[in-house]
Amino acid sequence: MKLRTDLLAQLRPEDVLESVEAHHHRYKAEPLFSQTGTGSLSSASTSERAHEVARNTALIRKLTQRAAASGKKDSVKS
Repeated sequence: MKLRTDLLAQLRPEDVLESVEAHHHRYKAEPLFSQTGTGSLSSASTSERAHEVARNTALIRKLTQRAAASGKKDSVKS
């Protein structure tokens, strides 16, 4: 899988927030979170992984459309 750095310019804060909200239920803070500032991310189930792939595919499609609408050509070669 290629990293689509050309689409980073099209990424908006609401796109990031949507991703964070989708994973937030898996985050478990340490008992001393206020002191350490750390926590952990619980494992994802198979269905959660499938939803993640679908969300990522939809995000790539959305960013590609934004790039096309802004007049920038897709720089990926087949």
